[in-house]
Amino acid sequence: MNDLGTQLREARTEAGVTLAFIAARSCYSAAHLSNVEAGRRTATPDVVLAYARALGGADMRRRSLLAAATVGPVAAGELIRAGFAAALNGRGSDDQWAERVARYGRDYMEIGADALQQQLAGDLVVMQQHLDTPAMWASAARALVTYGKTTKNPTEAIGWYDIARTAADRSDDLGVRVWVRGRAAIALAYEGAALPVARRYADEAIGLSDRPSLGRLNALMARAHVYAGRGDVDGAVAADEAALRVFDKVASPDGEISDAAVPSWRMATFRSMLYARLGLVGPGEQAQSDADRWRPPSLTRFATHIELHRALMMAKAGDGAGGMAYARRAWAALPAERRSQTLGLVLREVERAARHR
Repeated sequence: MNDLGTQLREARTEAGVTLAFIAARSCYSAAHLSNVEAGRRTATPDVVLAYARALGGADMRRRSLLAAATVGPVAAGELIRAGFAAALNGRGSDDQWAERVARYGRDYMEIGADALQQQLAGDLVVMQQHLDTPAMWASAARALVTYGKTTKNPTEAIGWYDIARTAADRSDDLGVRVWVRGRAAIALAYEGAALPVARRYADEAIGLSDRPSLGRLNALMARAHVYAGRGDVDGAVAADEAALRVFDKVASPDGEISDAAVPSWRMATFRSMLYARLGLVGPGEQAQSDADRWRPPSLTRFATHIELHRALMMAKAGDGAGGMAYARRAWAALPAERRSQTLGLVLREVERAARHR
């Protein structure tokens, strides 16, 4: 993919548009895009997506650009193998693809993002060629959200979440449209990343439907975390209470392990982080106790989440040194291969809180 910048320049010139045209429809300057096309800057997936959106008229060229965006983290040979295997074995039914995407949601919880990224990228390349039914658009939208969560950079993740929203809209499935926006919102807000974008996704989800659903639940919890990030205690508590009312109606079964599910232990984890951020010890400790009591034993990574929440609450309560020491012990106790970007962001939040005490 060393010539990806060249491919972008060729796609742009074939479409008869200028760098200024692309820049006006993206968050990048014409100078930055010129450097990308010349190979002086990396053609990151979010840059490729900016070109794909701006040049959206030519469908085949757009698909090629999206495939290029996906190919970044994986070997080209592996993607070629996956594409030919899919062609030889047939397209697969809509239900088979839906189950494959659901399996990624389950695997994400237990084995983490890094182990999934290459295989998921390969499947997305194949799926791009079969987006011929609303059900396939729905599966692609869900897969794109998961893929966004495997990336290392919030800006890059937002690029994937944006295209997931578009895919969800093409599914004409209101539940999927709400879920994709709600899941993207809580992913960003829980990490304390890009709070204005998280709020926008949450507001979109909530505005689409007032029907109780997991998507609406995620959006309300995201809104609570956005309020917490802004220091609005009353707004955060009110949003949490609204989320609890929805949770009472749509909670996932306690034994369900999936990124698409919100059973009791996961709701408690969301609330544990929220009240740690707010520095409210009583509800924070209750949420932490609930999460530890209800969480499946296999999910050790999420046990570390709760330990870091405890550390954050210590730092917020005034014991910066104690909170930092507690966080570092929890981090060190988790094997390196089980650590995630999200955990790293929570650890840095503890560090920031500790420095301000």
